[in-house]
Amino acid sequence: MIASAGIAHYELYSGKHFVEMNDLALKEEIQKARSLSSGVIGVNIMVALSNYANLVKVAVENKVSMIVSGAGLPLELPGLVQDAQVKLVPIVSSARALRIICTKWLRAHNRLPDAVVVEGPQAGGHLGFSHAEMGAETQPSLEKLVAETVAVANSYERPMPVIAAGGIYDGADISRFLKLGASGVQMATRFVCTEECDVDDAFKNAYLQAKEEDVMVIHSPVGMPARVIRNAFVERILRGETVPFKCEYRCLRSCDPKTAPFCIAKALANAAAGKLEDAFAFAGSKVRRCAEIVSVKKLVSQLVAEASACYDA
Repeated sequence: MIASAGIAHYELYSGKHFVEMNDLALKEEIQKARSLSSGVIGVNIMVALSNYANLVKVAVENKVSMIVSGAGLPLELPGLVQDAQVKLVPIVSSARALRIICTKWLRAHNRLPDAVVVEGPQAGGHLGFSHAEMGAETQPSLEKLVAETVAVANSYERPMPVIAAGGIYDGADISRFLKLGASGVQMATRFVCTEECDVDDAFKNAYLQAKEEDVMVIHSPVGMPARVIRNAFVERILRGETVPFKCEYRCLRSCDPKTAPFCIAKALANAAAGKLEDAFAFAGSKVRRCAEIVSVKKLVSQLVAEASACYDA
């Protein structure tokens, strides 16, 4: 299970208590995940967070099995994690980024990633590509990114598993990337439409109602492109309207509250709570295919059956 240290927590806490309360929030998420599973507990911590190092420390102190880290290159991560039992998994958007991470980690810490997630441009949420790279003619395919990243991962004395992510929807997709050399896949959009997902029903309904033309890429205050489902709030942003806010906690190093048109942390927290009149839903490019809410057990069984049928074909 994954306990998220993403920015949706940050609307809860402000001022001088920011660091202490967010440490507590992450600790509680880890404990909650552990109470629900006897398996591996991982934490996803964004490099762009202003208290990134402190959140990594909290994760290690609470004995997580794995730290996944993206939204920037986690070049300093091994220096923050002295426990060799904690697996370190960076998220990259290119084979070049993986090479940079490996070079830095080996030189400074004599360590390689335990696995790597390569996330393509069809993913939901913030994307590790420029707006120019997101154009229809310039957008790299996940197939190409996976093949190149697998080649880099296999070039080291200890090859690392590559996990494909971004726009993966069904078992046929899973099978295709396994055949390309990936060791697994990361999926998010499909699992929003499950009974166990704890976002508000209004968020899930946005997925069920989304049409192909509703899915678009906007510019986030984080400074990156972001794939969202178009709604009234997005329309306001596209018209150049701003949502004034007072930033009390500077949760993201890359966000300038003086020029940001809205608070991304507040928008994401509102979305999770179902307040979509003041927010938008992040979603992958294939969200339009989501048609029902099912249990995780049913979804996983379906994906396994589909992937097995395609892999054996």
